[in-house]
Amino acid sequence: MPADHERQGAFELYDIRVEVVGCQPGKSMVCNHPIGSYFEVSGEELSLPPGQSFPIYPLAALLPLIPAKQRETHANDWMTTDTLIACPDPNCGGLFEIKRVRKRTFHHGDVTVVPLREE
Repeated sequence: MPADHERQGAFELYDIRVEVVGCQPGKSMVCNHPIGSYFEVSGEELSLPPGQSFPIYPLAALLPLIPAKQRETHANDWMTTDTLIACPDPNCGGLFEIKRVRKRTFHHGDVTVVPLREE
């Protein structure tokens, strides 16, 4: 039987922070993502600090991982344990860390027009 908050359409997702944390040994940074730059995702909203940019090619490689990282995963799942992602440019050594920052409650009706099924 679902919990009361689930019957009301509530669910939780992690807010995510993706930060440039370093460079692979023996490589250099080629793309315009300096160490310490980051973006955050809350629900479906991506935000950058004021005045900061983020290159689209590494962003394109990181985005498919975000929905899975936002959800609760099993402790043994690699999606839980592996947080470092390499820049997709084979000539760039950039490393990004995907961190779960905090949990936030969302409501089904606020994010879709598709009604919940009655069970």
